[in-house]
Amino acid sequence: MAIVVKFFASLRERMGCAETTLDAQQVKTVAEVWQRVADGEPLPANLLMAVNMEYAEADSEVRDGDEVAFFPPVTGGAHDR
Repeated sequence: MAIVVKFFASLRERMGCAETTLDAQQVKTVAEVWQRVADGEPLPANLLMAVNMEYAEADSEVRDGDEVAFFPPVTGGAHDR
């Protein structure tokens, strides 16, 4: 019974890994997943989150077998030429 947690972009470096797993019985929401993997660090207000590749909110529920992803907001984009 596990939840796979993935980190992207600068969060990968900050967390020191690209992926980890948690016991599904230890967490019920995305916010609780963050608390476990970030050693109690507050959830950044602008952090993007996804559950099973669908954007999610901090209070979104997680279940055994889910994949939870955290990534910083994307900046940039197309430039006028």
